[in-house]
Amino acid sequence: MTSQPNPEDPAWEAKRRRAGITAFLTGAAASFAFFAFFPGLPHVIDWGAILVTLAVGGLARWAWLKRLARTTEGHGQTPGHDE
Repeated sequence: MTSQPNPEDPAWEAKRRRAGITAFLTGAAASFAFFAFFPGLPHVIDWGAILVTLAVGGLARWAWLKRLARTTEGHGQTPGHDE
């Protein structure tokens, strides 16, 4: 039987930090690619696109960490799976 993740556990904090960084970079890269390659948009990245990219990255990080916290609340089970 595995132990529950503890918020004070350094390994758990490291996992959360890595997951947050990965989610932020994925969201930011997807948003940046949208602005860079979507047909019809000017192919110039301006400050508005950069700010939106940062906001999308932050939203992706928040959503992923929220999901990670929700799945660990249920004794490590993902929603909809009974063991």
